[in-house]
Amino acid sequence: MGNSTGTNFAVRVSLIAALGGFLFGFETAVISGAEKTIQSLWNLSSGWQGFTVASSLIGTVIGSLIAGMPAQRYGRKKVLLVIAFLYLLSAIGCSLTSIWELFILFRFIGGLAVGASSVVGPMYISEIAPAEIRGRLAGSFQLNIVAGIFVAYLTNFLFVGMGEDSWRWMLGVMVVPSLLFAILLRSIPESPRWLWINGKPEEAKKIFERTGDLQAVAEIQEETSSDISPVPEKLFTSKFRKPILFAVLLAMFNQLAGINAILYYAPRIFEMAGFSQADAYLQPVYIGAANLLFTLLAMTMIDRFGRKKLLIIGSLGMILFLGLTAMAFKGDMAGNQLVLIYLIGFIAFFAFSQGAVIWVFIAEIFPNSVRSQGGSLGSFTHWIMAAIISWTFPIIVEGSPQGGYYSFLFYTVMMVLHLIFVVRFLPETKGKSLEQIQQELGIEK
Repeated sequence: MGNSTGTNFAVRVSLIAALGGFLFGFETAVISGAEKTIQSLWNLSSGWQGFTVASSLIGTVIGSLIAGMPAQRYGRKKVLLVIAFLYLLSAIGCSLTSIWELFILFRFIGGLAVGASSVVGPMYISEIAPAEIRGRLAGSFQLNIVAGIFVAYLTNFLFVGMGEDSWRWMLGVMVVPSLLFAILLRSIPESPRWLWINGKPEEAKKIFERTGDLQAVAEIQEETSSDISPVPEKLFTSKFRKPILFAVLLAMFNQLAGINAILYYAPRIFEMAGFSQADAYLQPVYIGAANLLFTLLAMTMIDRFGRKKLLIIGSLGMILFLGLTAMAFKGDMAGNQLVLIYLIGFIAFFAFSQGAVIWVFIAEIFPNSVRSQGGSLGSFTHWIMAAIISWTFPIIVEGSPQGGYYSFLFYTVMMVLHLIFVVRFLPETKGKSLEQIQQELGIEK
């Protein structure tokens, strides 16, 4: 283990990079407070409403797909700075425009930032963090996401009574953390593993010395000594089939839990459950708080218990609470207080497992040579599924009196499949160096 000064340095730069996750969470959840006002403001049908909410996710899909290339070519830090600028532009544009098409454009730009963040943030952290605290530090990205979601729900609740322009305040307040992110990023170094594979081993060694991770230097030297030529590798080859399969399936199941339908449409779901409008804006604050609390709990355990145990415990809890929510929507919904308890139960188990593990795991299982491509693939899959879930949710619930029941029943079945996948196939990665994980996955150089 490196010295405590090194550990402190690794923690500090990781937390700055993880601020992109805070903006990611805020951008994701803030629309839930504005979506019904926006629907009436521009007279949108349920299909166009789904599109307006999902427009950010279309940007996210593209952002996650294209972020790997510039991160590989220009470095992780430069791309993080561009992401901070996109967040700022989106917050200013969304809050000021009165034209629906421009609103869609600025939502799309915010989505680009979220998608790129979800690839480059965890990638940077996994490359600079020492192995024994990597789970916690890479997990701090997810912790920032849920902190962003919680703050978005809280500010939505605080701004909801400010008249017809309250939605502009909800969306515009993101300017503050965007600026802070851009300023703090200037103080972090480039990823040492990126510097190494781009022919700057001396610079990389200096950063590893600062993080106290001298073991990484020896392992990378060993890994690269037999193959000096930095030939860019292609991701889609048979030797990477295991990490590809694990990343894609984990990312798909993450969204098939229905998490984004709940985050994006929380006030609407509570109105469906018979809550008044004021209460429908307050209940998501409880959901956001549960999300934050159980992500914090997962952070303390992810390096101790490992990724796989958390996923198994989470699956069992999610199956139970999604099933109960489905049954609640099947019955008489008038003021059904149990829905809040069931959804908090679901969020708690989601945050404790999939929420905390996904970005850590995807950033860990790919080798240095294809990590940016692998991160893009996992993130792209995650966001494609999120876009589909978010776009279809209002159509399903407005299209049938039993729409809530069908939606939550589907999510329950998906989590049963997820449990089988984790138990049967997923490897454990806790406490292992990135190079060791490759060996155990049987990835030959």
